[in-house]
Amino acid sequence: MGSLPVLASPECAPERRAKVSTSDLAPLFSAQRRHLDHFFDRLDMSQAAAFAQALLDAPGAVFFTGVGKSGIVARKIAQTLASLGFARAGFLAPVDALHGDIGAIFPGDVLVLLSKSGVSDELLALAPCARAKGAYLISLTSAASGSDCPLAAACDLNVHLPLQGEICPFGLAPVTSTAIQMVFGDTVIAAIMEARRLSRDQYASNHPAGKIGKTLIFKVKDVMKKQNELPLCKEGDMIMDQLTVLTSKGCGCLLVVDEEHHLIGTFTDGDLRRTLKASGPAIFNLTVGEMCNRNPRTITAEAMAVEAMEKMESPPSPVQFLPVVDDNNIVCGIITLHGLVSAGL
Repeated sequence: MGSLPVLASPECAPERRAKVSTSDLAPLFSAQRRHLDHFFDRLDMSQAAAFAQALLDAPGAVFFTGVGKSGIVARKIAQTLASLGFARAGFLAPVDALHGDIGAIFPGDVLVLLSKSGVSDELLALAPCARAKGAYLISLTSAASGSDCPLAAACDLNVHLPLQGEICPFGLAPVTSTAIQMVFGDTVIAAIMEARRLSRDQYASNHPAGKIGKTLIFKVKDVMKKQNELPLCKEGDMIMDQLTVLTSKGCGCLLVVDEEHHLIGTFTDGDLRRTLKASGPAIFNLTVGEMCNRNPRTITAEAMAVEAMEKMESPPSPVQFLPVVDDNNIVCGIITLHGLVSAGL
């Protein structure tokens, strides 16, 4: 291991408040951009395409592995691929693999090994063992194939990820190489999604929780108010007689319907304020039907909940609710912005 310097403990170090200014950050971001441009300009697209095709054609599982920060990236790429549902995909810790976990690999499986240097001892030890199990080996390295990259020589396919340098002050910490690995892996997975023609429903089936899942799965009927929760009234009802319904249902509006519950229009608390300001005491003689909006935005129960939110926020001005109607314009519910937010959308 050699001799490591003995550092003073933090308690003995003089107190000094470190600062980072915009003048410090700007050149680093510029350097990172140059390094990423170097990667994009020099990436061999034929190697990238061969890698993507190997993942698409994998007859078995696809495992990713790596050491240190490359291992973290490998785990993330594996989880993203697994979330698509096309193939069994997972992360294989290299040390654990050498102590039994390699039993998860079967003939026809693909093992992707991520390494900046291509000389990681753990991966070089794992590669021949995985090959003996019948796996197809792919290395992703920033060292070009050859004597300087023994991992590439040990694999069936190597993809060179061109690296100009790290923006670390010492040029050592993997703060650019890992960004390149992540960009490459995620971009290839996006290409696989296109090639497999992944549908929203397929994607949603593997994301039942969180905002992604709710956006893809929740429909209006799942979050709308219905039946006794609806603020219904008739067009002949007096405005002042409906104040209790207007305020007690928590929707900020009235849904004006006929005897068969066909939607006629809507009357909001904002309409109430405007009518009171314009008519004064005459408001006691006005019906809801005289002052309601007879051309409100509506939505169906089968529409996606996220579509309802987009419709609420669309021009010319945002609204706080949408009446939910069927194909015959019969009211079956109401969906509110508060309800959407409460549902996590």
